[in-house]
Amino acid sequence: MGNIDPFLRGFNPALPDTLEITANDQWISVHPAVLSMIAALGLTVKPEKIQCQKFEATSQHYFVRMGLFKLLNIPSDIVITEHEPAGRFIPLTQIRTSAEQTRFITDMIPLLHLEPEQAKTLGYIFSELIRNVIEHADADNGALLCAQYYKKSNSIRIGIADTGCGIKRTITRAHAAATDLDAIRLALMPGITGTTAKEGGTEQNAGAGLFFTKSIASVNRDFFVIYSGAGFYKLLKKKTVRRPRLNADPFDDRHSASSDMPAWPGTVVGVDITLDQTEEFSRLLDDIRDTYSSAVRERRQERHKKPRFT
Repeated sequence: MGNIDPFLRGFNPALPDTLEITANDQWISVHPAVLSMIAALGLTVKPEKIQCQKFEATSQHYFVRMGLFKLLNIPSDIVITEHEPAGRFIPLTQIRTSAEQTRFITDMIPLLHLEPEQAKTLGYIFSELIRNVIEHADADNGALLCAQYYKKSNSIRIGIADTGCGIKRTITRAHAAATDLDAIRLALMPGITGTTAKEGGTEQNAGAGLFFTKSIASVNRDFFVIYSGAGFYKLLKKKTVRRPRLNADPFDDRHSASSDMPAWPGTVVGVDITLDQTEEFSRLLDDIRDTYSSAVRERRQERHKKPRFT
């Protein structure tokens, strides 16, 4: 995730009716966010318009195991055993409805064999990211997601992508955003949602999902990436502190950003979570809610300030 920027800059959206999948001949390391992107794009083109280079055996085996070839109808002569024990992972999954989301969250945790607090954290992240796609993206193919667990680092990498309308179109229904990056910044702020201009959102949508997810990564000193249109934001790892501060404005966090990426037709989110340092979930949510409430209250006060004349 730390080096995903160059890969994204290599994405070429010039021919939307075809998909060409290539990789470095010597090595390949695929983040679940990248797999989700490939799957999301592949569902927008006809199977015969997908060109996939011949990968070396190990990489091809990984793509088969994660379900990429099956989802996109890419021919492969590799056969694997279902539920193979090598590694813990969530294969590529397509979710288009709230009912599918509920079933996925219920079935997901047993696949990863997590501790209760870790399960709560990851269940929450998946739930919020999927709900964003279902409620805001207007994506015909829904959300494409997958995850991979790494035993050596005791970490999990998560990716979710859609080819919907993108964050800028969603946010500007209720807020002003000149660029895709401006829209991403607003989307990561607590209490801002494209469903209403009201601070704090609505009862059904509080504008908290992306802020909560980014905050979880921030507290655990992990990477978080969001990419939509030409906008790109990456939360960078930071030094260990006893009680990390949560920032309402994502630009106050240690980060990198760009507003000139190749235009992605929708939204991509990638998150890395190191499970060894995942904080106790209920306390973490309390801290996030405090920051959320404070930020919304400050914006309301600023909005309702009246000019004084002397």
